[in-house]
Amino acid sequence: MIAAFSVAPTVTNNATAEMSEAVSRAVRVVRESGLPHETTAMFTTIEGEWDEVMDVIKRATQAVEAVSPRVSLVIKADIRPGYTDMMHQKVASLEKHFSNDANDANDANDEGAN
Repeated sequence: MIAAFSVAPTVTNNATAEMSEAVSRAVRVVRESGLPHETTAMFTTIEGEWDEVMDVIKRATQAVEAVSPRVSLVIKADIRPGYTDMMHQKVASLEKHFSNDANDANDANDEGAN
């Protein structure tokens, strides 16, 4: 399964509502898990079996709870048993459509030159 999740404190101790210190605690849990993952500006995506992914998300949430009395958690999951490395394969599957667009444009340019 692939799960994209966002965990953040709902309370911060600074005037700018900076959350990076608390969020870094969650990202550290993910990095130390050994599971394939990717962190972007809004979500962390992690891939593995149901129990191991959910355990990492739970521990990441607890890491933020340690510094905030209230925590927000959003999870989106793609559950597809029997498939691995889908974090990369889904992107590759999408990208091939763009490379086809480039090939089609080159073919159209070649036809216009005749």
